[in-house]
Amino acid sequence: MDVTNTQRVQSTSQLAATQTQTTAALASDFETFLKMLTAQARYQDPLEPIDSSEYAAQLAQFSMVEQQVLSNDLLTGLGDQLGANSIGQMASWIGMEARSTSAASFAGDPITILPKVETGADQAFLIAYGPDGAEVQRRQIDVDGEALEWTGVLDDGSLAPEGNYSFKVESRQLGEISGTSSAETYTRITEARRTGADTVFVLDSGATVTASEISALREASL
Repeated sequence: MDVTNTQRVQSTSQLAATQTQTTAALASDFETFLKMLTAQARYQDPLEPIDSSEYAAQLAQFSMVEQQVLSNDLLTGLGDQLGANSIGQMASWIGMEARSTSAASFAGDPITILPKVETGADQAFLIAYGPDGAEVQRRQIDVDGEALEWTGVLDDGSLAPEGNYSFKVESRQLGEISGTSSAETYTRITEARRTGADTVFVLDSGATVTASEISALREASL
């Protein structure tokens, strides 16, 4: 084999390897594809130029990739516009009270709690957790799951300090724990904020929730 043929075989092998390595990048970066195609045309073997039908097929592939990238950019822009419209619509939620399992801010006024008692339970206990996450009170409640008010008066008669409080319900059946669930509270919404593609709501406790985590809304109590 002469030197020219050896170089041609090596160039063909190198080109095949390069095409294999760059195939995965074509779907996401058409500029890479264009650079590869340009390099292929520049360094082609003059004795064996690129077949015209193969070149046309590669150009068609490039066009398809380019159109796909442009379509993705368009969809991204439309998504941003829809997100902006969404946050505008949800701005009316600011000032309302959202029902969620997030911690509620206590500053002396009662907190409305919506307990969730397990089906079949014959006993239920409401557990209150203080700002540091420690249990501050445990008291028995009705198993009917009706809304109740937590006034912040502790077992020793003192008033719980101001801060964020969360609540859980421990359900029991025949003296055994049958389940524990987070209780919902009503907390005022102070801000609607975009986080990536989602709209989140900032509560007066400082916690954030998404719309899917809010089960109900009501007018803010005076």
